[in-house]
Amino acid sequence: MPIDGFSWDQVDDVLLDMDGTLLDRHFDNFFFEEELPRRYAAKHGLQVEEAFRRLLAMYRAVEGELDWTDLHYWTRTLGIDLVALTREFEHLITFHPDAIEFLGHLRARGKRVHLVTNAHAAGIEIKVARTSLDQYVDRVVSAFEVGYLKMRPEFWPACRRLLKFTPSRSLYIDDDEACLAAAQLYGIGYMYHRSKSSSRLPPEPSSRYVSIESFHVLMSS
Repeated sequence: MPIDGFSWDQVDDVLLDMDGTLLDRHFDNFFFEEELPRRYAAKHGLQVEEAFRRLLAMYRAVEGELDWTDLHYWTRTLGIDLVALTREFEHLITFHPDAIEFLGHLRARGKRVHLVTNAHAAGIEIKVARTSLDQYVDRVVSAFEVGYLKMRPEFWPACRRLLKFTPSRSLYIDDDEACLAAAQLYGIGYMYHRSKSSSRLPPEPSSRYVSIESFHVLMSS
């Protein structure tokens, strides 16, 4: 069923988040909430639950800053090689089932398609090598290239300078409400929240934004 009020005729550029939106967030959830706590617990002689509590506090201390997603920062901080650990479990990195079809749909409509991600360059490299995601988009923009994470208002004007998009004629899809809020403040014309970020978890609709569980609702618009 098409979404009321949305028309592809009003969109020139499509900005897509990577983890949770195009790629299954199961990998990231497993990595940061299960495997890394196990490794940290083994390293420090802790119960896994205690290791996770400590890591969670460390995650939250830098949330919103580049260190939050910087694999090299966490390698130094934890004494665990996160790039090597990512490669160890890269077989879990997969597209959402509807993602490639949607990317093809955007190409067929002649839209410019950009990947905008908070992920660190080392993680992007591994995920792109695993999925060939870069072949489906015109440009990949990392928060580290811009200098700010996407939930920061400073990200969007810098991103626009790189991509030359017109905010009012752009569509942005993300599973993170804070990132959508910053984009809304900047004036992005069309925004949708991806409610089904992980294949292993039920959808989590947004209370602030129109949520889509599948890209198919947009393909039928």
